[in-house]
Amino acid sequence: MIRYPARLRPGDKIAVTSTSAGASGPGAERVEFCVDWLRAEGYEVVVGECMDGSGITSAPAEQRAAELTEMLCDPAVRCVLPPWGGETAIDLVDLLDWNALAAAEPTWLVGYSDLSTVLLPITTRLGWATIHGDNLADTPYRPPTSLLPWTALAAGAGPHVQRDSGLIANWWRFEEDAKAVEWREAGEGRWRLHGAQSLEVSGRLIGGCIETMANLAGTPYGDVAAFGEQNASDGLIVYLEAAEDEAATICRNLHGLRLAGWFDHAAAILIGRTNAGDNPKMTQEQAALDALGRLDLPIVFDVEIGHVPPHLPLVNGAMATVTVDADVHNITQGLR
Repeated sequence: MIRYPARLRPGDKIAVTSTSAGASGPGAERVEFCVDWLRAEGYEVVVGECMDGSGITSAPAEQRAAELTEMLCDPAVRCVLPPWGGETAIDLVDLLDWNALAAAEPTWLVGYSDLSTVLLPITTRLGWATIHGDNLADTPYRPPTSLLPWTALAAGAGPHVQRDSGLIANWWRFEEDAKAVEWREAGEGRWRLHGAQSLEVSGRLIGGCIETMANLAGTPYGDVAAFGEQNASDGLIVYLEAAEDEAATICRNLHGLRLAGWFDHAAAILIGRTNAGDNPKMTQEQAALDALGRLDLPIVFDVEIGHVPPHLPLVNGAMATVTVDADVHNITQGLR
């Protein structure tokens, strides 16, 4: 059974901790602006000790795990948010106090990229709904009207309907504008359906960043096959997105997820839009089809769920319906 945290309301406390990379220089200026922005939106915001940006991580793994556990177990904290992703959040997953977390009431954990390393086991092991959406540094960016901010999903049971935005955007570098709230538009793009003429399918959402998910597969922290078995009556909608690895590496990673049973209970697969590089002999789409095409599942490409903004937040564990036809490109999520 999926357990949903209490609805997020203005006045609630949001805690910020760097589960992976910390903040320094212009990045620290962006964090300060985003914290002030959330406070202006009516939230109480506290910033943890694990924020140092001088190394590859913000603090030793034991300290980061302890701070994250404390925040998630604190009944006064309604949401935990990292400034951004990083490289090695995998080093803390086995250091979290899973017994304390299991005894606590669910708290929203929000973010993407390297944080998906933590989002996934929080959902699959504890049954907590988590939000794959903007990190703190992206939260002030105003979404297009067809998409929702993650705060809207955390605030209500839904149904939350989001549509293909048709927009490809980009960030402003912190050195250029540490206070940006409007995306830098880069072009147009649309969802593309492979393996079916049209699609209307429902299932529980689960997924994340391919480069981090591949390292969890086959461990107790990435057992999506067992999660699918537990939710076999609902089925799964598995979503994945490539951050930066070139296509042949992504192909190997996706095969690894397939062999680990990630798609055994899937009704459909969503693939996020990416700027990750092609291999000289393989595109990113070819990489996905090489690994996943044999599954005979519908695949929706170019969904706004990854390292190419704007972002379409997804709730891990939530029931969703994906509709793709000539006229409609929708994802509807219900949080109860």
